[in-house]
Amino acid sequence: MNWITNYVRPRINSLFSRREIPENLWSKCDACGTMLFHRELKDNLNVCTQCGHHMAITPRARFAALFDGGVFSEIEVPLPAADPLHFRDQKKYPDRLRAAQKETGEKEAMLVATGEMGRTPIVAAAQDFSFMAGSMGMYVGNAIIAAAETAVRHKRPLILFSAAGGARMQEGILSLMQMPRTTVAVQMLREAGLPYIVVLTHPTTGGVTASYAMLGDVQISEPGALICFAGPRVIEQTIREKLPEGFQRAEYLLEHGMLDRVTPRGALREELITITRMLMGLPPAIKGDLPAPAPEPSGKTAE
Repeated sequence: MNWITNYVRPRINSLFSRREIPENLWSKCDACGTMLFHRELKDNLNVCTQCGHHMAITPRARFAALFDGGVFSEIEVPLPAADPLHFRDQKKYPDRLRAAQKETGEKEAMLVATGEMGRTPIVAAAQDFSFMAGSMGMYVGNAIIAAAETAVRHKRPLILFSAAGGARMQEGILSLMQMPRTTVAVQMLREAGLPYIVVLTHPTTGGVTASYAMLGDVQISEPGALICFAGPRVIEQTIREKLPEGFQRAEYLLEHGMLDRVTPRGALREELITITRMLMGLPPAIKGDLPAPAPEPSGKTAE
């Protein structure tokens, strides 16, 4: 061993060896297979720039694009019992919760926030499909009730983004009880005369579809979203027939009258501003960052 082996060769190798490229710099589109640079994908709100396929987006990223300047305040949600049924399958339920919290960085499967959207104060709630498939448990029920109570208290509309695999099996009947609880929360908004707008995203299934996700005054969906109670595979196995092309997808449901709109994610904010202000009886939003001009005093004309 000498200085050439110990110093010169490692130095040369470090200069000419290939640099490792981090794997998280690129994402592959599930629909067309295109490799997308992570910054480009993020700037396009996780929508494929080649085919327009809508990929999953976290509630925080969604709210950052929805609220003015990306500024919002989280609404505190009461925490339910951690493991009411002492449920265990391959793992204990608390272990699954901790794993999901570590993976997503969130407390639970729904985020509730308040802020302004196009200078219009709103309350928003969004499910996180990456947290145990966005499943509806007691926390999600508490979150929707907290969102509805905040909206009623401050006289604001509620906009909810659904994304769920259904009820949370680890909470059994307690999970199914969230269906009537959330229905009562929606009724609170109705009695207060406040708009409740639902944006259904991929996928919205099971007990979520059978309760608060289909009770909106206006039902909007992102393109290509699967929206159903039982999935197409289960239905095909039950009736032993091939289902129509695109069955239970957003475009099919729009054609058959179950949705009001199918709107791409990039155009969703402007459409929600328009619909919200219309339902609240407010004038159209002023484009730009300046507030609407004050009306001229009576008897005077603008120079």
